[in-house]
Amino acid sequence: MRILVVDDYEPFRRFICSTMEHRWGWQVIGEASDGLEAVQKSDGMQPDLIILDLGLPKLNGIEAARKIRERSPASKILVVSQESSVEIAHEAFSAGVMGYVIKAHAGSELLPAIDAIMEGRRFISAGLLPSNDAQAPGRFEHRAGTASVAPGEEEVAHAHEVQFYSDDESLLVGFSRFIEASLLAGNAVIVAATEAHQRGLLQKLQEGGVDLSAALDEGCYLPLDIAATLATFMMNDLPDATRFRKATSSLITAAAKAAKGTPPRVAVCGECAPTLWLQGNADAAIQLEHLWDEISVKHDLNVLCGYVLTDFQREHQNDVRERICAEHSAVWPE
Repeated sequence: MRILVVDDYEPFRRFICSTMEHRWGWQVIGEASDGLEAVQKSDGMQPDLIILDLGLPKLNGIEAARKIRERSPASKILVVSQESSVEIAHEAFSAGVMGYVIKAHAGSELLPAIDAIMEGRRFISAGLLPSNDAQAPGRFEHRAGTASVAPGEEEVAHAHEVQFYSDDESLLVGFSRFIEASLLAGNAVIVAATEAHQRGLLQKLQEGGVDLSAALDEGCYLPLDIAATLATFMMNDLPDATRFRKATSSLITAAAKAAKGTPPRVAVCGECAPTLWLQGNADAAIQLEHLWDEISVKHDLNVLCGYVLTDFQREHQNDVRERICAEHSAVWPE
């Protein structure tokens, strides 16, 4: 698959290009930094896929998409934008794009979005999904990592997503993409992970060119130890709702002060509930996911929960997995 990447922010183009390298048979054949250049390169290269920002100089992304559809009709267009307005998403779909991903969600949604639109299905970012009445006419449908129908005029919803991973390495790759995309979008990121995974993430992010020292100094990157974090709100082997809300609200408030986006937002990725399930405490894990869903709505968070499943969990605890999935706004399978 031949891909053209269009974004006026070079670090984000680099992030997208590096993400593409993880898929066999995908090739970035060109990059563009403004709308006119995107139209010209699309005309000359006729790429299979165009990943397109909207806030471009010289020609905005929606106008560029319209011209690209005229000159390269076989090319599929995926918008990856900072813009989270439903009205603008409507305009983009009307211009002929097949998918829409908000930049803050690119770490978890970029690859699934590409898979969906290359199969001829529309994809809409979880950050544009309504918080209720998801099945009503004209509204979003978002199920288990599948494509969604075009948006209706609804308010932007929170994102509390879950990703199941086959092994530790795939979790590190998934979390590092999520963190990098969130930092590039100007979000502060809270990372609750095991000590081993924190070390692995540090290495992967530094290898990817992320300036973690600066992010740590500025308070944009907050690594949390799992055991210490759980100790702040666990009582009698179950999460205490009052303690949880107090602990997380303090963290989120502090992180939001360091966020650079407009509006300032906080992203969270972690494995507190997965750790509880791994310890054999499935009820506590499900209760904790429910509390995280509440807090993500209250603070408009972008949350990614990561589970590395054991063979026993896959083969004998499907009921637990289904209950965990039910507490999330989107589910990305292995």
